[in-house]
Amino acid sequence: MNASFFRFINNPHERLDGVSEKPQGMGESGGRKPRSSSGKKFRYGGTEKRTLEHNFSNKISEYHEQAKHRFEKIPLSTALILDPEAPPQSFEFDWPLKPIPLSVESQIAQFVVKRGEYGWVEDERLEEIAVFVEPSQMSLDQALSLRSALLQQKTVYSHGRLKSKGKELARQYRQGESVLSLSKKYDFPPMNTFRIILESMGWSKQKIKVSLREPSKMNQREQNEFEACEAADRVTSVDQSETQQIADQFENELAEWFESQGVRLRRQPEIAAEQMEEHGRPIRTPDILFLDHVTIHGQPVAWIDAKHFYGADVNFQRKKTQKQMQRYIDEWGSGAIVFRHGFCENLFIPGVLMLDAGPLQLDSN
Repeated sequence: MNASFFRFINNPHERLDGVSEKPQGMGESGGRKPRSSSGKKFRYGGTEKRTLEHNFSNKISEYHEQAKHRFEKIPLSTALILDPEAPPQSFEFDWPLKPIPLSVESQIAQFVVKRGEYGWVEDERLEEIAVFVEPSQMSLDQALSLRSALLQQKTVYSHGRLKSKGKELARQYRQGESVLSLSKKYDFPPMNTFRIILESMGWSKQKIKVSLREPSKMNQREQNEFEACEAADRVTSVDQSETQQIADQFENELAEWFESQGVRLRRQPEIAAEQMEEHGRPIRTPDILFLDHVTIHGQPVAWIDAKHFYGADVNFQRKKTQKQMQRYIDEWGSGAIVFRHGFCENLFIPGVLMLDAGPLQLDSN
């Protein structure tokens, strides 16, 4: 590692050029690093993984047993299919892992987010981040994905404060100030700031929803403001189609890899269509549901979800993911997540094995 990274590890308030300053970075809450009532900084990340593994050991064993015996359940769990002519086979996989230490993620987290930044990283800033992370164990793709997780959390945790300033923001907007300037001044995401301003100006939620989907229905100023906000916001922007396409591609690549190993499975679209027909909506739809017994690192894996991002030990992302995974655990027992861009070594969800995409040997994307 180069001297710049070591200096920052030892003194996170020191810039790479050697000048000491308080960082514009953030703690888990999405703003400045939170402090306890005693004035001490809170520890970054969740509870230590070893502690959680001990605390949840009984539950984890229960989830493993549920996965092992899921084909014996009468009636079968949702979406499972048994072929009497070809009963479930057993597959065991070793899966080399390269998790990122929590200490490294913590330091990178302080550097990748700046006040007022919610958009795509500009070239100069991208180079700054690349130089900073180069000597660490984290790649640039991982650092940018971590940045997205932190921005999502920052957006959610600051939304109440944004709403409370709605009237003031609308007043300044009427006086001619742009949404982007207000977004940077108060450190809120541009598109959410625009939505709150419109709401504070008396627009109904339905009118806002329709107008943002069809900007041509707005007057010229609002159209211009919308375009500027969309371009400067990758967190709360309206169009997320490109992100979804990339995620779908990763899911397909992961399913194809297991199929190439001879493992039988069902994919998310098939399961979702079946549940739509039966229940009128998707209920539990992991990206992959195994029709054979799969064991990875000695742990039974009944299902897998593919995540086309870095698995950060960030509170909001962790809680959101755990809520989703628990639905799958309740139905089929223990499973796994494969993170396209790796994961933090301290990330823990009971009954869920954390994996990266290394063994798949995918092209960088």
